[in-house]
Amino acid sequence: MILVKRGKTKDVYQNDNGMLQLLFKDDATGANGVFDPGANTVGLTLPGIGKRNLELSKYLFELLRNNGIATHYIDCDVDSSTMTVLPATVFGHGVEVICRFVATGSFIRRYGDYVEDGAVLPAYVEITLKDDERNDPLITQAGLQVLGIMSAEEYTNLVTKTQDISKLIKAEFNNYGIDLLDIKLEFGKNQETNEIMLIDELSSGNMRVSENGNVLKPFELIDKVLSQV
Repeated sequence: MILVKRGKTKDVYQNDNGMLQLLFKDDATGANGVFDPGANTVGLTLPGIGKRNLELSKYLFELLRNNGIATHYIDCDVDSSTMTVLPATVFGHGVEVICRFVATGSFIRRYGDYVEDGAVLPAYVEITLKDDERNDPLITQAGLQVLGIMSAEEYTNLVTKTQDISKLIKAEFNNYGIDLLDIKLEFGKNQETNEIMLIDELSSGNMRVSENGNVLKPFELIDKVLSQV
């Protein structure tokens, strides 16, 4: 296989048939050894988390597939910590789409003068540019259009898909007595059909989930979901 990109929590390879393989690593985002799903730097290593995140991603991608939602997921090999996916064309240099059900994290750091920590939000969607040097800046619909990153139609499509996916995962987690607070998604276009599809991973590093008001740590979240399926 050919190495395409080294990422913070995954490396990307291309196999002989043109598909991509994501190698899940044990690195996690955060700072000073503290895990933070909203961070854009590697802050710690959690031995075994790569394989467990792959298991959670497999479960959630297959949940979405069974509900007719387009994703890049093909299959995975848990033993080798790899996921096989369709190649995708990203928007610009990549965008991240955050769906928030509760005001917490960076939302409170920005808007805490207007909202209390823990306030309920209506599946509120934010988009940031993937740009580590500029700390993943927020961008508006108008900004995305002005910069030629996506059209108004694509923006509307992206927001709708984000809310549909996030609500489905939230409902699934509610079955296990846990609550999805926020989730970070990525999208790209299928290179053959041009359809917008969910890409990247669906793991503990993408979301905040709580149980009885306490935010679950990565292994706690994964164990809570996968032990019941």
